[in-house]
Amino acid sequence: MLKIVKDNIPTLRQRCTPVETPLSPENQALIDEMLKYLLLSQDDAYRAKHPDCREGVGLAAPQVGHNVRMIVISYPTGDEKNPLVQYQLANPRIVMSSVKKCYLAAGEGCLSVDAEHRGRVYRDYKITVQAYEAKLKQDVTITAKGYDAIVLQHEIDHLNGILFYDHIDKIDPNKEIPGSVAI
Repeated sequence: MLKIVKDNIPTLRQRCTPVETPLSPENQALIDEMLKYLLLSQDDAYRAKHPDCREGVGLAAPQVGHNVRMIVISYPTGDEKNPLVQYQLANPRIVMSSVKKCYLAAGEGCLSVDAEHRGRVYRDYKITVQAYEAKLKQDVTITAKGYDAIVLQHEIDHLNGILFYDHIDKIDPNKEIPGSVAI
């Protein structure tokens, strides 16, 4: 089972190395294990047996001790047409982003961060990401907005050594950006 690297470990602040695609058997096994961990973290029965495990919607390779550019995301949407968002992405990069900003009204959290960090984490409301999708074994372009864009940006930040609380204004944590959207 994978172990989560906490934010006091210096490797979490390092920029990650791209991986070759298609993925090597080792990297495919890692990204599959990351998704398995993420899905287990969402299982109430599993968390009851493993109280140190916290529920997550995304996980980046550096959070499990591998400084390579791979992320996994999985969460239900509540939408009948598309009930699940799930990605296994290698070398994701944001190629377009909106001027409009958004933030999670309840604040962001992270499996690697135990301490609470209050304040608004502003993100781009709409982004376009290019990546290699390990499950599909092909390059993909993803356009995401709102919550979907926030989750992708959070995980891609990990690949650049950035944590969510780095985005909180140090002087005014609840600073308002006019026109931004609370989600």
